[in-house]
Amino acid sequence: MPQATVHLLRHGEVHNPDGVLYGRLPEFHLSELGREMARMLAEHFRQRVENGARITYLAASPLDRAQETAAPTAEALRLQIHTDARIIEAENYFEGMKVTKAELRRPRHWPRLVNPLRPSWGEPYKQQAARVMEAVQEARLRAIESADGDFGAAGPEAIMVSHQLPIWATRLSAEGKPLWHDPRKRECTLTSITSLVFDDDGSLLRVHYSEPAASLLPGAASTPGA
Repeated sequence: MPQATVHLLRHGEVHNPDGVLYGRLPEFHLSELGREMARMLAEHFRQRVENGARITYLAASPLDRAQETAAPTAEALRLQIHTDARIIEAENYFEGMKVTKAELRRPRHWPRLVNPLRPSWGEPYKQQAARVMEAVQEARLRAIESADGDFGAAGPEAIMVSHQLPIWATRLSAEGKPLWHDPRKRECTLTSITSLVFDDDGSLLRVHYSEPAASLLPGAASTPGA
């Protein structure tokens, strides 16, 4: 099998005027800026294909913001969006709340704050990384299969539209780093790309990070989904 790359793409900015932690809640759609980010990423990938890249597979989390981010790329590359629940946002106890210092001081929340290493307020980091990497490996194989023998210079590529925390947990795991972290220090901005490059036997060669929509980030909302 050839070398292959799977790009983990974080969704664009979400319309969230109340600043809540939206997690897996439905009806959280991209803002106008988020839609512009999605279009910019579609153009980024279109240009890469025009220059010889073989992007043959596209998947997205079932959540609205991920599907809406994937849509312009699907149109630009004439790819079907495959919905994959394994790359959905992390479960979080604080979903639907506006997480402030005052809110966290409420005694009813304290049992959820006892273990930041797991973490105790949501889906274990290890579990997130495992489910995403399982989906990534399948996407790698699907990209190779869909290339139909035309692998290009750098091998076939897949795009998976997911969410900040699962992407970051997967990257930390892939790089052999501890999974616990300060959420404020995640290197995974809106519509950033975390690329996992695999050898022909499926072993990870390297991780690459890029921000094709960096020009749109100033002023964008920074509330994470989880």
